[in-house]
Amino acid sequence: MVKEDGFIVLDVRPEGDFKEIHPEGAVNAQVYRLIKEWTAWDIARRAAFAFFGIFQGTEENPEFLNDVRSQLDKDSRIIVACAAGGTMKPSANLADGQQSRSLIAAYLLKLDGYKNVVHLEGGLRSWFNEDLPTSSSETS
Repeated sequence: MVKEDGFIVLDVRPEGDFKEIHPEGAVNAQVYRLIKEWTAWDIARRAAFAFFGIFQGTEENPEFLNDVRSQLDKDSRIIVACAAGGTMKPSANLADGQQSRSLIAAYLLKLDGYKNVVHLEGGLRSWFNEDLPTSSSETS
């Protein structure tokens, strides 16, 4: 479907995850990035993440839309994907669905004027589980 219909996969996972493996032909613009600075506030944020066992805390990427604009025009046919995928469908445990990076990214793209944006339900886990074509930084 991707090549035949002219879609491009926008992988919004962190850059390191993208380099390891991604859908063939995908581009990367991380909607969240690893915490970069070492101010007192950022050290406290890192410590808070570590308290919960998360040693690579992330923050919103202020350059996300600029990164996308540099790679894709507003008329591009985009499939937005992250690891989990998320959903807007309610379930017994989640009345409002499950939030994800790709849903947030798709929303931001629509607000920015991108017209042809779809969300990959099931995320890249489903892509990889279906053995769809993949690539890595070594073969891209």
